[in-house]
Amino acid sequence: MKVYLKFDYAQLTKKIVHEKLSELGCKFNIIGFGEFNFLEKIPSGKLKDITAIFKEYGIEIVENQKRVLVQKIKDAIIEMVHSDKPVNIKSSVYIADKLNLSYTYLSNIFSEVTYTSIENFVIIQKIELAKQLMINTPLNLTEISIQLNYSSVAHLSSQFKNMTGMTPSAFQRIISKRRELSNKNNS
Repeated sequence: MKVYLKFDYAQLTKKIVHEKLSELGCKFNIIGFGEFNFLEKIPSGKLKDITAIFKEYGIEIVENQKRVLVQKIKDAIIEMVHSDKPVNIKSSVYIADKLNLSYTYLSNIFSEVTYTSIENFVIIQKIELAKQLMINTPLNLTEISIQLNYSSVAHLSSQFKNMTGMTPSAFQRIISKRRELSNKNNS
């Protein structure tokens, strides 16, 4: 039996951080998504242990200020893209408002650190989510394009093809064929 999961990255990360730091007896408070404060001085050995534990879950402690800002930008984008309700403002406005900084400044830092644009990162996140939705939900392309705040199915299809090299319809056919083969092999 195949089971599909839907999960909230922010909630999952927060829960892991809370559980692991509590297990280690750390005093801390969680400020927001991807941010927490130690309420006491942490010895470097313990910080190395914390870093290693988080790494097991794909969580990295970021120390460089520009990288911290880039991570906040990525977190804001992921939160925006994975929101249950479509965000009906431009991603540039959403990110600038969320981080309370000018979009031009954020864009320059992001490009300097990642060698790509914020817009490209937004598109990558949207296309990855579109693929997950096509695989794991009964939503059609119109519903997916609305959920991802695309102006039309054609716009989603164009970006999907640019990022993956295939149309969403071709992707869905491949998924259908894989399911058929999987069902035949499991019978």
